[in-house]
Amino acid sequence: MASACGVPFNFIMKLKQHFVALVLALSTSVTAAAADTAIKHRLLLFEYGKGPNRLLELDTSGKVVWEHKPPSIAVIFEVLPNGHVLYAYGGKPTGVREVTRQGEEVWNYVSQCPQVLGCQRLANGNTLVAEQGPCRAVEVNSKGDVVRITPLKTSVESYHLQVRNVHKLANGNILAAHEGEGAVREVDVEGNVVWEYTGVENAGDAQRLKNGNTLISCGTQKRVIEVTPDKKIAWQFTAADAPELNITWVSSIQQLPNGHILVGNFLRGQEGKGAHAFEVTRDKKVVWKWDDHRFITSLTTVRALD
Repeated sequence: MASACGVPFNFIMKLKQHFVALVLALSTSVTAAAADTAIKHRLLLFEYGKGPNRLLELDTSGKVVWEHKPPSIAVIFEVLPNGHVLYAYGGKPTGVREVTRQGEEVWNYVSQCPQVLGCQRLANGNTLVAEQGPCRAVEVNSKGDVVRITPLKTSVESYHLQVRNVHKLANGNILAAHEGEGAVREVDVEGNVVWEYTGVENAGDAQRLKNGNTLISCGTQKRVIEVTPDKKIAWQFTAADAPELNITWVSSIQQLPNGHILVGNFLRGQEGKGAHAFEVTRDKKVVWKWDDHRFITSLTTVRALD
């Protein structure tokens, strides 16, 4: 049998079958590729709250591959280029430690203040320590010697909530998050305030972005904001943008290389509900979350290691 155009009908049917098979194969290939590119993160986090205070590393499948217990209360850490972990500890004594992935201590600074909960390793090899009582940023060299002290301003008298994370900026100033006061301040080397943003709650961290704006974790206000130098909100993500996450206390922030934000959600009083951490795009799409409650009850700082 021939078609109206003279081409054998059987040939047309076989051609149609081959075309359908090709479409199905391409569709399967695209689906498989999409599955292969699903977002997966290797995580390091500090568990804190009703669970034990410990550092946990999870592989991309969510399996615990490393655990480290600090000597006392600890909430903030930094992964160094050599793979070691730097963290502040707030007991008696209090200070900052650097440990290997085998848990071996390779550096330790013991502070004379009542409590240290924030720190940063600087490009020159020194370590910036957020001391409380009095509230100040102390720069310590590799030998443990104090080489610079910068006073920090806060209205909070109780040392526990005076300051959390601190960062030394490219201009030499220090950016500090004052949790108890709900303020973020940039001070020069003498401690003079050159910029501040107030009116947030439980500000655990503030990071200066390359565009000059400041990214702030707003704790129990349940939001992350990006603020311009003239104190305008350029971007924010709130609990109302994703109710299913049960955002309770934004405790940590990390801008990823792709521009997305990794957010740590401290589930104090909401243990077992919602996500511990999530990745959100600048157009407020949640593209990844970690909501496994088998290993931890709540976390403070979380970092993607990939």
